[in-house]
Amino acid sequence: MTSGGSRFYWSTNDMMSTQENEILTQTGRGKPAGELLRRYWQPVALSEELPSGAVPLTVKILGEELVLFRDDQGRAGLLGIHCSHRGTNLSYGRVEDGGLRCLYHGWLYDVEGRCLEQPGEPGGGEHRNDTRHPAYPCREAGGVIFTYMGPGEPPLFPNYEFLKASPDHVYVAKIFHECNYLQANEGNIDPIHLSFLHRFLENRNERYRGVRGADESHYNLVGRNIAPILDVELVDFGVRIYTIRKLEAGKAYLRVSYFILPNLSAFPGQTGGEGYSVNWHVPIDDTHHWKYTFVFSSGAPLQKEIINRERSELTSDYRLIRSEANRFMQERESMATKTYTGMGSGFQAHDAFATTSQGKIQDRTEEHLVSSDKAIVTARKLLEKAIRDVQEGREPPQVIRVPSQNRFPNLLVLSDMIPDTSDWKEYTQSLEAEARAKS
Repeated sequence: MTSGGSRFYWSTNDMMSTQENEILTQTGRGKPAGELLRRYWQPVALSEELPSGAVPLTVKILGEELVLFRDDQGRAGLLGIHCSHRGTNLSYGRVEDGGLRCLYHGWLYDVEGRCLEQPGEPGGGEHRNDTRHPAYPCREAGGVIFTYMGPGEPPLFPNYEFLKASPDHVYVAKIFHECNYLQANEGNIDPIHLSFLHRFLENRNERYRGVRGADESHYNLVGRNIAPILDVELVDFGVRIYTIRKLEAGKAYLRVSYFILPNLSAFPGQTGGEGYSVNWHVPIDDTHHWKYTFVFSSGAPLQKEIINRERSELTSDYRLIRSEANRFMQERESMATKTYTGMGSGFQAHDAFATTSQGKIQDRTEEHLVSSDKAIVTARKLLEKAIRDVQEGREPPQVIRVPSQNRFPNLLVLSDMIPDTSDWKEYTQSLEAEARAKS
């Protein structure tokens, strides 16, 4: 896979070596992708998992075992799971007196990792200030607890619209995946699979109409042109992906979606032209991750039907009901009349099947890339460049430290019918100019 110079787009030479695959998929501390991911704020839990008075949570993120707790002032704290004294597990500890207290000898830590008390020592621990327990800063937004696990001062928290929305305008969940984070996120930026993996064999006009200027649903439209035109361009936060399906009567169906550095995607979702969906893939380790999924409405409050439909796919511990363990409850009979996969109508199960069945870590040396993979190749090259930035001592793109740069008017997700003679880039850029003028 060639990544030097300024060329970012697909060519027939873009096959990956084993080493290149490892660079993008190994996420532990000291590994190239792991060090990149640590330069950004990352989701660590849903706020609903840690209500006031909750038991501390054992969490694993980027290969590190940690404990997440909410102190008696309501602040979220993320600490190394083993006490700095003699290594006892802090997730069993007492939440009291402004921090988390170890059960073994009563050492007390606040959310910043300061040791407040060593009660078994003279004077309550005359040298307690010499102990600084591993701790990561936390921030809550959009129903999610985020953390920064990198060096130095955290960057500004990203000012994404979906993280500022009121609770009735955004739905968030997380979904456990038994595979590497990268292959799941690459599924989000593969527009061709919509015409196959998510295809309905029956008319779906009664659900998710959501295509601006159309009188039928997205699901019908993607089935009518299964080999669309694809185009990509770099934006400051990642890759913009154009998918153009030319239809009859001089019309074309335009979708604009995004790869967002380092491990997000945004795309048209169940809210149609009034909002979008986001998938944020956070490694647990190299072979498991959590997908945090946001459904955002910029217009009317979210319909309860949408929320209930999303929740119906999951167990109480955020696992998919359809999984590898039950072969995704595939019904071969329904493949003839209902859905392409025979795995029900839920997209989350479809996507999990496709990406987890690639293996715990997809072997990209065995791929045979084609022109429709240009967005995936472009995103990989952008990740490679960001990793090199970190390795060479530079901050990677989208690590924001200037408030005036913490805005995203060009995150313009579209699902529109346009004349088939229109220039899709000019059309999108004109809408972007309007968005910038309003921001």
